[in-house]
Amino acid sequence: MKKKDNDNISLDAIITDAERIKIQSNYLRGTISKDLKNEMTNGFIGDNFSLIRFHGMYQQDDRDLRLERNQQKLEPRHAMMLRCRMPGGIIEAKKWLKIDDFATHHTLYKTIRLTNRQTFQLHGILKKDLKNAHKMLHDIGLDSLATANDVNRNVLCTSNPMESLIHKESYEWAKKISEYLLPKTKAYAEIWLDHKKITEIKTEKEPILGKSYLPRKFKTTVVIPPYNDVDLYANDMNFISIVKDNHLIGFNVLVGGGLSIDHGNHMTWPFPAVELGYISTKNTLSVAKAIVTTQRDWGNRVNRKNAKTRYTIHNFGLNVFKKEVEKRANVLFQSVHSYHFIDRGDRFGWIKGIDNYWNLTIFIQNGRICDSKNQLLKTGLLKIATVHKGNFRLTANQNIIISEIPLGDKNKIEKIAIEYGLIKHVSNVRKNSMACVSFPTCPLAMAEAERMISCFIKKIEDLLLKHRLEKKSIIVRVSGCPNGCGRSLLAEIGLIGKSLGKYNLYLGGNRIGNRIAKIYKENLNEKEILIDLENIVKMWSESEILEEDFGDFVIRKGIVKEIINPINDFWS
Repeated sequence: MKKKDNDNISLDAIITDAERIKIQSNYLRGTISKDLKNEMTNGFIGDNFSLIRFHGMYQQDDRDLRLERNQQKLEPRHAMMLRCRMPGGIIEAKKWLKIDDFATHHTLYKTIRLTNRQTFQLHGILKKDLKNAHKMLHDIGLDSLATANDVNRNVLCTSNPMESLIHKESYEWAKKISEYLLPKTKAYAEIWLDHKKITEIKTEKEPILGKSYLPRKFKTTVVIPPYNDVDLYANDMNFISIVKDNHLIGFNVLVGGGLSIDHGNHMTWPFPAVELGYISTKNTLSVAKAIVTTQRDWGNRVNRKNAKTRYTIHNFGLNVFKKEVEKRANVLFQSVHSYHFIDRGDRFGWIKGIDNYWNLTIFIQNGRICDSKNQLLKTGLLKIATVHKGNFRLTANQNIIISEIPLGDKNKIEKIAIEYGLIKHVSNVRKNSMACVSFPTCPLAMAEAERMISCFIKKIEDLLLKHRLEKKSIIVRVSGCPNGCGRSLLAEIGLIGKSLGKYNLYLGGNRIGNRIAKIYKENLNEKEILIDLENIVKMWSESEILEEDFGDFVIRKGIVKEIINPINDFWS
């Protein structure tokens, strides 16, 4: 027997706990306000542990201290990670001053973490400081609403400022899509900004997301060829900008990308986004709504491991999914317009845009903004923010662009960047590396990622130097668990944590990011991984095709099989 909630979502009589929490949350309010006043614990209890994610926060604890605190009969050192909503990753430099100040004085780690969702995270916020964190964001025109859990998350957009006219148009669409798909509940403003309740809950509506919100997280991108710098193939909904006569005329729409798996669970698999067709810009929001609502109504609400859009498309078929989207949007998709990608990394150093402004892209290892003995990264960016009148652009590769620099300020910005070590030689393989946060704060971490990758890359650099390949580039990514945050399954060399010190090794992704990597060996430690990689790198150095990328080489030589259809090929 089925029943209907008041948003006409069909629900089984017995539902999952995740669905129950959403339905009973009073549009994401729960008892969060009451929980904030509970001084007996630094954490959130019951349903609120999950509900705060809709407001952009995860409750974490320092796993390095967990055993010690347990032995002392203390609760874990709970603190929150807050993730900002910042579509397209653009923020005025002067606003960075407030973010840096809060990170320095009101977080346990005193750092800022750039994510591959083109935004920043603040780790280690105590519960008593959470309202101040949200009010700080509000004061500079930002928020953290819908950056986590079962909603459309921060919308990515190509960071490249060279094509400034096209970027501006595409960026504006990224902002429009983000705002259009946001939850309409007033819970965020009521809880974190102390706004008075002006709407009765019984009359409140979520016209796009519904009372149950989405079955699972949902990710969206806007990308301008020829650079796939947002890794569009890993996202649920993607808009590829189509340009004619230097104007944005429409988008090719791709759907169903995703990388999360479950170790050993053959009912889970990664999949690159596939084409639906072309639309004109005037139909962008209606198509976005149609895709999201189709996933809302058709997605799996019983098994969260099979709830992402790619599984919905697999279950119903791409053509059926497409026809439903066309019906809901009252739009017919046209044939895709020609497009191609040549790379997906960031371009570092100075680049002059067509608007005659200069842009400086700075490499940030894993996006962690902090000061070290060799590089005063946090202090240097703060100094630049005090004098720069333009923007900071966060990239989907965890780097930062100091953008819109007039010629008269170029030398001043460069002098600061050099003084604090922001401009330094970085190998190509390091520039293309990425890791998720993992230990000590991520509760899902199985193995190290961020804390190990820098030394691991140094060993890869040594291998390449040994075989006279030091100028070569390999896309290397490390994830502490199989949830896909580090996008390891689109790497040429991908490591996914299996247990402490052990990883599954994946090979065979490609330069433009539309080929899933294949498992090479399971459950290896770092020493074993490096032995295998040295043998393969040696073969690569002796290859008869001098300009061949590493990922293409391992496929051509049969070191791993190319994945054509991940549903059949990934686990075989």
